[in-house]
Amino acid sequence: MATFVLVPGAWHGAWTFQPLARRLRAHGHEAHAVTLTGLGERKHLLTGTVNLDTHLRDVLHLLDDEQITDAVLVGHSYGGMVITGVADRVPDRVNGLVYVDAMVPEDGDSCWSLVTEQERDWYLNGVEETGYASAPLPFFDPRATAHPLASLLQAVRLRNDLSTIPRKEYVYATGWETPSPFEPLYRRLLTDPSWRVHAVRSGHNVMRDAPDELLNILVQQA
Repeated sequence: MATFVLVPGAWHGAWTFQPLARRLRAHGHEAHAVTLTGLGERKHLLTGTVNLDTHLRDVLHLLDDEQITDAVLVGHSYGGMVITGVADRVPDRVNGLVYVDAMVPEDGDSCWSLVTEQERDWYLNGVEETGYASAPLPFFDPRATAHPLASLLQAVRLRNDLSTIPRKEYVYATGWETPSPFEPLYRRLLTDPSWRVHAVRSGHNVMRDAPDELLNILVQQA
């Protein structure tokens, strides 16, 4: 049995992972879908002070409260920043990392530094309304909510590397309508023997577009 902690990408809440979480539980695993501060049902907590560190604390507090010592951290898109930072802080409590079409940052990287001009334009969408919140894009699920801009700009600070984590998986979505910002990362990880890399026929929202494939990857990881 594995204990999965599912961290959504920008603008999304736990709802994006709930169907997958239910299926993981049906396979006998524990699964916790996280809503980060300022998003989803916690959107009333969105302020200009919410940043990447806030979201690291969200997951670290979950590990403490649920007494999780063997987590498989799963991060989609921006969630890759979060699971990397959490694994760096408590590597002894993490058994695996699964990046779902996500950032895999090194020390000093931010979402802003890791993406292309297209995604940077997305991050700045609607910021003029508050000065600190990136508005969801029109083609997102209607449940998407504004995302704290500071979390997309703040660099992650890492004291360790990922070599202490027993298993690392990368799930690459091949079905972007525009060039994927993750293609260079995908190509690099293909040649790294410490990673297992999967290419799935899916848009960026792998949980919605390729749920069976993602479930199989996680169950096999466990």
